[in-house]
Amino acid sequence: MIYTSVLSAVVRALAAETINSAGGCDFEPKIQAAKIAGENGGRAAAFVYDCMVFSRLHTQLSVEQWSALVAKYSTHVERKHAAIELLCERVKSPAPRRFSDAATVTWAMPRLPGIDGKRSTNVLPAAWYDMANWDDGGRPEPTLYRWRSGIRKDLERMVNEGLSAAQEILDAEGLIRCEVA
Repeated sequence: MIYTSVLSAVVRALAAETINSAGGCDFEPKIQAAKIAGENGGRAAAFVYDCMVFSRLHTQLSVEQWSALVAKYSTHVERKHAAIELLCERVKSPAPRRFSDAATVTWAMPRLPGIDGKRSTNVLPAAWYDMANWDDGGRPEPTLYRWRSGIRKDLERMVNEGLSAAQEILDAEGLIRCEVA
């Protein structure tokens, strides 16, 4: 399988661990004339590639890079929470710890569109997104926005480093399609 971009490879690989086969009984196509016995094809082959990419990235990226990608793109709740906890420890900011933790959590779990963001089960209560709740010091709003902006820039830097490293790994494996203009 060849991925169109590093982002699609990362997202598919992170989603692979939440996929199960409980969707139905008729999971094999009716006609598989070209299938060799014991060979995976179609969705099964894509799933195997996604799992292999997951494993390769998990073992070869740094802990910080992997955690940033998991916190931003994963749908696996426990892994996402563990990654957020690790990033809370590593984010650099002059803000108090409570503020930087809340900024990290809301970056990783942004408010979603819809009624109270309830298109997903992975949504925080509305009060979490109010920056005034993140700081007990009564600091001015521009300071809070500056701190949040700095924290988000640091987190996005970690994500970009993770995607760059993933790009190198997947390019070395020949798994990214290179389109020449």
